[in-house]
Amino acid sequence: MPYAGDVSVNDTLRPVSRYFDRVTRPEALIPAALQAVRVLTDPVDTGAVTLALPQDVQAEAYDWPEEFFTARVWTVRRPGADPAELAEAVRAVREARRPLVVAGGGVHHSRAEEALAEFAATTRIPVASTQAGKGSLRYDHPQDVGGIGHTGTATADELARTADLVIGVGTRYTDFTTASGTLFEHPDVRFLNLNIAPFDGHKLAGLPLVADARSGLEELTERLRMHGHTVAGSYVTEYTEDKERWEHRVDACFEAGEIDARPTQPQVIGALDALVDESDIIVNAAGSLPGDLHKLWRARSHDQYHLEYGYSCMGYEIPAALGVKLAAPERNVWALVGDGTYLMMPSEIVTAVQEGVAIKVLLVQNHGYASIGGLSESVGGERFGTAYRFTSDDGTFTGAPLPVDLAANAASLGMRVLRAKTVRDLRAALAEARTADTPTCVYVETETSDTVSGAPPAQAWWDVPVAETATRTSAVTARERYERHVSTRRRHL
Repeated sequence: MPYAGDVSVNDTLRPVSRYFDRVTRPEALIPAALQAVRVLTDPVDTGAVTLALPQDVQAEAYDWPEEFFTARVWTVRRPGADPAELAEAVRAVREARRPLVVAGGGVHHSRAEEALAEFAATTRIPVASTQAGKGSLRYDHPQDVGGIGHTGTATADELARTADLVIGVGTRYTDFTTASGTLFEHPDVRFLNLNIAPFDGHKLAGLPLVADARSGLEELTERLRMHGHTVAGSYVTEYTEDKERWEHRVDACFEAGEIDARPTQPQVIGALDALVDESDIIVNAAGSLPGDLHKLWRARSHDQYHLEYGYSCMGYEIPAALGVKLAAPERNVWALVGDGTYLMMPSEIVTAVQEGVAIKVLLVQNHGYASIGGLSESVGGERFGTAYRFTSDDGTFTGAPLPVDLAANAASLGMRVLRAKTVRDLRAALAEARTADTPTCVYVETETSDTVSGAPPAQAWWDVPVAETATRTSAVTARERYERHVSTRRRHL
C-alpha cells in the first residue's frame, strides 16, 4: 500500500477478528498464543482469532521455554446474576400477563437447553427461537412456539406482537428477529435481557440481567418457583391452539399429493424431516432454505439445527458439514444447498472424498438465484438476472435455459450422486444416502413457488429499502408498501 508498507492481505481479517496479532519475531508468539486462547475461552469477548505468521518468521529457529508447552486448563466463567438485577427480573416476570421468551444462540453456547426447558415448564411461558437459538427446545416441547421474526412462525410472531414482556435469553435482537423494529407492538412492552454481554443486555432499553444464560435461568426459575408463579391457563390454551394450527400448515406444506410429481422445496424438507431422528444434523446457510427451515423444520435435539446466517454466507454448507462430521463422526450430517450456493464453493467435496468423510449433500436445483430473485421482485426489481438463462437478443436474461448439470459436476469431483425426479424417487434416495458410508449427494429439481404453492410467506417484515423515486410501476408500489411498514417501527426507549 502506498501509505502503509506493513499492510498485508492478513489485514483484511482485522475487522472480523476479536483478537488480531502479527507475529514478527518467534518469541512474540508466546504472549500472542496465550491471548488468543484467552479470547477463545472468554464468554463475552469470544470470537474469531487471527495470528498472522509470516513465512520468514516460520523458518526461524527459536529456543522455546518448556513452560510454554505445559498443559493449561482454561475455565469458562459462568457468572451468576447480580442480586438487585435478579430481584427486578423476578418482579417483571411476575407482573407480566403475556410474557414471551426469545431464545438466542447464547442458550446453546451456555449449554442452557435443559435450564430453559425447566424454566418454561415451571412458568409455562412460551419460547420462540432465533435462527441461532433454534433447537433450544425440542419442537414438541409444550412451550416451544417455533422461530420468531421475519422467518418465523405465525404463532411466535403473533405472540411477539401482543407480548407485554419479552425475555431475551442469549439473543442479540438482530433485524430478522425484531422484524426491523416492527414486531413488538404492545404499547407497554418491556424487555428483560438475560445475556452475559452487557452490550446486548441493555438493548431495547431493557432490564439487564447480566449473567451466564444457564446460571441466570436456574436462578430465575428457582425464585419464580418459590412464588409459585405461572402464566394464566387461558394464555397457555391460546398459544397451544395457535401452535396446533401452525403444525397443520406445516403438515400441508410437507404433504405430497402426487408422489410421482416433481417436489416443491417444502416437500423436500418434509421428506428429510420424516426420515431423520434426533442424531442427524442439518447444515445450511443461504438462499431461501434458511427461511423455510426456520419456519418448518422440527428440531429434535439441541444441536441438530446448524445454520450460519451472518451475511447469508453462501458456500458455507459443504465445508461446514465436513467439519461437523469430523467433530461427530457417528452422526449423519446433511448439507442442504441450493444451486446458487453450490456454485459458490463445491471444492471441499474433493476433501470429503479424499478423507472418506461420509457427508450427505442434499442439492436442491431450481435453476436460479430464487431467493434473491424473490427479494428483488418484492422491491420492484422484477427478478433481474436471477435465472440461469442465456442473454436474449434484446439484452435481457430471458433466453433459453443454461445447460447446467450440477449433479454431473458433483460426480466429477468424486461424490456418489443419486438423482431424484419425483417425490417417490426423493424418499428412496434420501433413505439410501442416509445409510451410505461414502460422501453422497442427493440431487433433486424442484417446482418453484411461481408454479405451485410453497412454504407459508413471511409472517413479519424485514427492512430492505426501496428506491425513493422511480418510474417503474412495481417499484413505486413497493415504495408505498415500504413506507407503510417503516411508519410502524418503534424505538423501544
